[in-house]
Amino acid sequence: MSNVRAHRVGEQMKKELSDIIMRELKDPRISFVTVTGVDVTGDLQQAKAFITVLGSDEQKESTLLGLSKAKGFIRSEIGKRIRLRKTPELLFELDESIEYGNRIESLLHQLNEDSKSDRNE
Repeated sequence: MSNVRAHRVGEQMKKELSDIIMRELKDPRISFVTVTGVDVTGDLQQAKAFITVLGSDEQKESTLLGLSKAKGFIRSEIGKRIRLRKTPELLFELDESIEYGNRIESLLHQLNEDSKSDRNE
């Protein structure tokens, strides 16, 4: 039962986080951020937000730093928007799954091209 509630809270937090990052934060380090998911613990005490950042590794690190500096503001905004007894503690983490998927896709494409050239010889 609490797993369902944690999932619902995570989805709501994902929506609110996206809105807060896009509209409320004025930090120049934070740009081109997408919230891909939020995992909330069963007791609703902690939330891990997975983000993707468009840009170089330096931009990703500076975005994470900017988000960690704004963590208090973001948490208070979420507390105002979502009715919970206690707002979960936030943790931001880069989501590597999209890059991993793109790498696998390029490897498969390369294998497919190699097999086509082998057949033509």
